[in-house]
Amino acid sequence: MTDAYSELQSPPLPATQGGELSLSDLRGQPVVVYFYPRDNTPGCTRQGEGFRDHYESFREHGCQIVGVSRDSLASHEKFSTKHDFPFPLIADRDEVLCRQFDVIKEKNMYGKKVMGIERSTFLFDAGGRLVGEWRKVKVPGHVEEVLAAVAEAN
Repeated sequence: MTDAYSELQSPPLPATQGGELSLSDLRGQPVVVYFYPRDNTPGCTRQGEGFRDHYESFREHGCQIVGVSRDSLASHEKFSTKHDFPFPLIADRDEVLCRQFDVIKEKNMYGKKVMGIERSTFLFDAGGRLVGEWRKVKVPGHVEEVLAAVAEAN
């Protein structure tokens, strides 16, 4: 992964809230990009709700939030609507961003080895520089930790 999201070589990808989104579209503001395994699962729902519940605090720091998973845009739309997410979710069906951020990892699921998204979060400053990175994220307390990093970075 490069240090600046503006240098990532990914095309705009389908996103909720209408149209397509590229991380370079967000240049000029801090951005939290969080990768999660799957829509409508307990951990992913709690994580999304955490970002939703603290959304106004992130916005007070001028920070945008973007969620990314391999689910379809239709799945994202239902998930986002059901939980009132005020931020876009990117449908990375071809794993373009997932691979650039190196979040596709081997995981054990019910005793079987599968390739899936390792829950990860990245914080970029307004200039597009990576200023925070969390891998193997555990949901409890994570959003608050990211918000503290955003406040410290500003």
